Amino acid sequence: MRPKKSPLSLFDDIPAPVPDKKVTNVASVPQRSPFRYPGGKTWLVPTIRKWLDNDVERLIEPFCGGAIVSLTAAAENLAESVLMIEKDEEVAAVWDVIFSDYKWLVDKILSFNMSMDNVNGILQTEPDDVRGMAFKTIIKNRTSRGGILAKGAGLIKRGENGKGLMSRWYPVTLARRIADIAALKDKITFIKGDAFDYFSPENYTDRTYYFIDPPYYVAGKRLYTFSEIDHESLFKSVSNLGCHFLMTYDKNEYILSLVEKYHMQWRTIPMRTTHLIQKEELLVSDNFCWL
Repeated sequence: MRPKKSPLSLFDDIPAPVPDKKVTNVASVPQRSPFRYPGGKTWLVPTIRKWLDNDVERLIEPFCGGAIVSLTAAAENLAESVLMIEKDEEVAAVWDVIFSDYKWLVDKILSFNMSMDNVNGILQTEPDDVRGMAFKTIIKNRTSRGGILAKGAGLIKRGENGKGLMSRWYPVTLARRIADIAALKDKITFIKGDAFDYFSPENYTDRTYYFIDPPYYVAGKRLYTFSEIDHESLFKSVSNLGCHFLMTYDKNEYILSLVEKYHMQWRTIPMRTTHLIQKEELLVSDNFCWL
């Protein structure tokens, strides 16, 4: 009697070509986000450009996080308009302030004297408004190991070339990125909300594209404050979309079983982690005719 195949083995019977064997050098891609975002998708930008090489009316990013895909789409005119959605209160505060009062945030960043005492002073306060929360989030993101905002993340110690907290603190660069993003506010709408509330047909036309980058099934728990999501509910919601979509995921048996259950297409793509480990991530889409 033949042993029953696992979901991963089932998928091994289906050709799934790797789009590009060469790992993207992120230094070759414009760095537009103010965040050092764990799980960020700067390395995916060349693929995103291929995917959006069409008549795109609206790009929706329900788990926007560092939002490199949304920012690229807006800055490079890959979509007529962009909708960014984020549930995390800290991350959302940054986007809120950038699109409403970016000059205040820029001034705070440029005038901040980076030191352990000053960082601890900011991190130990409880902001009483969205501006204070936005600035605290920027400081936390730029000084924590790996840019992790979830509870328990420690501060950078030695850092790059032994620079410690200064390793990822580039105030002039941050100020420029924030000003550049604010200049795109006529093309970008930001909403603080739950991604699952934005998969309704009322949100799109046949020229709408969804880029969906949820907390990953395995790694999400240690990286994000809101890491617990119902992955099957997400697949079910996405399967009912009447428009184009592209999802990114960690490649494992459970996620592949959901891809199969909801009759989606998948490919793998190489990427390199912050620890310079090369691995494959999963792309899931309604079709790959564009690839």
